[in-house]
Amino acid sequence: MSLAVPDTSVNRRREGGTVELLSSESGVHAVKSPVRVLILETLREGEVPFDEIVRRTGRAKSTVSVHLRDMVDEGIVGWRLDPADARKKLFFTNAERIGALSSSERISAELARYAGDYRESGSGPFAYFRLVFRTIRTILMQTGINLDPVLTAAGEEVGRAVFPTVEDKRTGVFLKNVAAFWERHGLGRIETGSEEPLEIFVYDCFECVDLPRIGRPACSFDTGVLAALFSGHFDRGVTVVETHCYAAGDAYCRFVIECGEE
Repeated sequence: MSLAVPDTSVNRRREGGTVELLSSESGVHAVKSPVRVLILETLREGEVPFDEIVRRTGRAKSTVSVHLRDMVDEGIVGWRLDPADARKKLFFTNAERIGALSSSERISAELARYAGDYRESGSGPFAYFRLVFRTIRTILMQTGINLDPVLTAAGEEVGRAVFPTVEDKRTGVFLKNVAAFWERHGLGRIETGSEEPLEIFVYDCFECVDLPRIGRPACSFDTGVLAALFSGHFDRGVTVVETHCYAAGDAYCRFVIECGEE
């Protein structure tokens, strides 16, 4: 059961100064070359022929060829012969993106201190849980470490574990169960919007409501949870995109969920 959660940080990585962190069977790799980053972004869509990689990266064939050869040697990229044309190779990624280091992603110490404020309330352990979660996130932001892929993967694992407790074959009932679970565990308040595509609005989102305003969506963990829940419910892969977020300066978080092909 595959999950598809788009990588929304492509444009920021292309701005330069970013080191991509990847994990493969041969180990952990740090990729800084902008050309290699472009190649890997292309290969995340699946198997891609050499000429298409050249077209999408806008680089010379010789340049792309050298980078592909080196990444194959390093275990980051693999290839196989095109079954439709044995003269051509299809390239694919052999590594998972686990995060990035970026000076442009760093937040100021003032913002980090703001996010670390603890406000005692009647919400019991939920307030403390939020404090721990946002403190970890803001310290990572302050140092320029982006672990969104890891948070999304963690969310997927949690979503798969939670799924049996909220599942119902009737989508309307399933949505009510998810909303009740969110509220019962202090994760926020869920409302649904359109059905095609399916919209989920989260108010008082535990993951981001207290984060510094960084100008972009930041709910990678929630994205993973929702991807796993709805993939399980529809019994197929889904795409989850967060379009609005407290961290982007919005008054709620909005997720758009679309089903892939059966």
